[in-house]
Amino acid sequence: MSRPSHRAPLRVTAVVAVLALTACGSQVDPDTMARLNGQGGVAVGADGTPVTAGDDVAGDLAGDPGDGSGGSDDPAGGSTDASGGGGTDSSSGGGSAAPTGQGKTSADGGVKAGSCDGFKNSTGITDSEITVANVADISGPVPGLFQSAQDATKAFVAYYNASNPDGICGRSLRLSALDTRSDSAGDQQAYTRACDEAFAAIGSVSSQDQGGAGTAESCGIPDLRAFTVTPQRSACVTCFSAYALRGNLIPKANLDYWKKKEPQATQNIGIYYVNVPAAEVNAKSIAAAFEKNGSKVTRVQGIDTAEFNYAPYAQQMKTEGIGFVMYYGPFQFTIRLQEAMEQQGVDAVFLTDPTVYDSNYVEQGGSTVDGTYVYSVIQRFEDTRIPEMVLYRQWLERVAPGSIPNYYGLFAWSAARLFVQKATELGGDLTRPALVDALKGVKDWTSNGIHAPMAIGAKTTPGCIKMFQLKSKSWSQVSPGDFMCGPLVDSGVGG
Repeated sequence: MSRPSHRAPLRVTAVVAVLALTACGSQVDPDTMARLNGQGGVAVGADGTPVTAGDDVAGDLAGDPGDGSGGSDDPAGGSTDASGGGGTDSSSGGGSAAPTGQGKTSADGGVKAGSCDGFKNSTGITDSEITVANVADISGPVPGLFQSAQDATKAFVAYYNASNPDGICGRSLRLSALDTRSDSAGDQQAYTRACDEAFAAIGSVSSQDQGGAGTAESCGIPDLRAFTVTPQRSACVTCFSAYALRGNLIPKANLDYWKKKEPQATQNIGIYYVNVPAAEVNAKSIAAAFEKNGSKVTRVQGIDTAEFNYAPYAQQMKTEGIGFVMYYGPFQFTIRLQEAMEQQGVDAVFLTDPTVYDSNYVEQGGSTVDGTYVYSVIQRFEDTRIPEMVLYRQWLERVAPGSIPNYYGLFAWSAARLFVQKATELGGDLTRPALVDALKGVKDWTSNGIHAPMAIGAKTTPGCIKMFQLKSKSWSQVSPGDFMCGPLVDSGVGG
């Protein structure tokens, strides 16, 4: 079986990818690191390029949107096709005219704007701008770990500014892109800055998001994240996520699908995870849920971040006759486990979470990862029948050429859209407390159909899910209908 020539460097990449989840080291302050990485606060113009504080923002927004060449280059190049098949399809690429939506897919969502009477400037709001922050793991052991979330947030801000020159009560959006350094202290320091400089935070993702939880809540900043990772962040009363999630609540539709499809294999399940706290909670929670639903979990096994030899774990599966394997961890480690399973001749269903729904996984995993199943709460990136998905991909390519659509970016885009819609509806009543209260009432949020309905205010796991499978470098949906929906199983773990 042929192996890609870059397989050896992947070993190092895999180590640092997971070290980012436990990093606690760098003493470089986030402001300095932000400057080094070009992550300072920027106003985003109609073409997605930054507008410095001294530039004429209004003039830029009214000007020619350009050719879509703004944004940083991806040194690795790459395709916008999440199937990994190469090429660029019609749903990506900005072209010469700025793409716009209509009605619900317009930048303000077509919502009724609140009266601007009584609008008051406050933290992050001036006569001309509303500053929003995006806080993500940019530097650290894995540079650019959640760059996709920052790129997607920047893309929506560019879309909004290009489409709404009058802005929210006369104010355009300005993005402050902040870096956590992939550690808890960095997240806390970035949110200290956001509290002082930004009105709200949108689309953020951090592997150590417990760091800024207390800071966000104490200053009252609305924090509408792409993802929440830790229980501490979920407990923050001003923090919400476009992907609403509660660790102890598992969609029964997921459990039932596999119990029916693989009745024998699901009586001998092995669940493996990279040995960090968030992955451990996820693994133990779904293991308990499978058991409650009548399946049998033989093993729940952590694999240390420094472990290079996965052969013993594959041999363990073979010895114990495990027929169904689940894995929680970065796609680099997922590939390593699958390589070991292939070498040891393990014949088992392989299911993982949607973090591997990424063309990098497809390219680097090659034939070894063919047949992988993914459970998902999002639609396929390639589905050009969904106007919102087309817009996301067009603006992502326009603002960050070569940036690959992924799970984190899609939910960052969703968070940015929800922020704009609620801020627009509030109008002159827009304050931090008013926005938090508005978010508490949001339910069944789909961002115009690109993901399953989310109970944003309740912070509850969605009951709807679908299954994708990778075959010959292409992802296809294998579950029936659109989303499979049903009740939630309380695992008793991670709540």
